[in-house]
Amino acid sequence: MKKAVIINGGNTRNSRLTAIQQRVEGFFDNAVIAFETIYVHELPPEDLIAANFNSENIKLVNQQVENAEIVVILTPIYKASYTGILKTYLDLLPQKALEGKIIVPLAVGGSAYHLLAIEYALKPVLSVLGATEILNTVYIIDKQIERSETDGFKIEEEAEKRLTTELQHLLTRK
Repeated sequence: MKKAVIINGGNTRNSRLTAIQQRVEGFFDNAVIAFETIYVHELPPEDLIAANFNSENIKLVNQQVENAEIVVILTPIYKASYTGILKTYLDLLPQKALEGKIIVPLAVGGSAYHLLAIEYALKPVLSVLGATEILNTVYIIDKQIERSETDGFKIEEEAEKRLTTELQHLLTRK
């Protein structure tokens, strides 16, 4: 069974990013891919800020990344960049932590103008961490995700299709 880890670089569990995460989790369940989720904002702030590599919490989540074959990076885009909290965590990963893994970058932003933030800001950092197999970014504009009082979230069909298509590529990988 394949193993995955989802790194949620948002600052809350109650955002439109959650809609994307729920779709990824549903896909993994259907594809029988075991997964764990790291909510970066729930890691001890003092460990993140002080870059405490010896923290038991950091060691635990880094072990989840090490054990995974697939790493999904979820981030909102603010001010044309991925979140600082995500960068702070990525800085705590070992130098080649993403080597030999399939990386799936997923982002939610306020406008299409910030799509390239992933290409020019996040992907170079992932490459430095050893990532060589980075799937196409799925960037979803936040207005394509509607909150529903009964069902949680509804993603526009076009955005949902792009997300599903990219996730399907995981099933063809070794």
